[in-house]
Amino acid sequence: MSEQSRFAGVSVVIIDDNDTTRAMLRAILRAEMIEVVAEAKDGANGLVMVRKLRPTLVCLDVMMPNVGGIEVLSQIKTEMPDVRVLMVTGSTDRDTVQAAIQGGASGYLVKPFNGGKVIAAVETALGRKSQN
Repeated sequence: MSEQSRFAGVSVVIIDDNDTTRAMLRAILRAEMIEVVAEAKDGANGLVMVRKLRPTLVCLDVMMPNVGGIEVLSQIKTEMPDVRVLMVTGSTDRDTVQAAIQGGASGYLVKPFNGGKVIAAVETALGRKSQN
């Protein structure tokens, strides 16, 4: 690979109960040469994967059955404070946004999204500015 990815070394776990959302995120991230190391359909399995793989970033759905995203966020930040979490949601509800930010989320991605929005949110979550 002659061109070094600006996201070299970044690993991501996607936790979202929606198959289409996971597939879109996976495609967008991989197009930027970001390594998607695991995916989960629910918070409980997602948490197991995050604990095992210790990714750089977690793309985490807010609304999921059983264990919700805010609860998963809290667990991740308690156990692995260095892991960045990008919340993914269809809701712009102020209380939800506030709970996520107060819970330690590094960013917020509102559905529907496109590649540009995803990469901008990832850069923000990682504390990087776009070179463009």
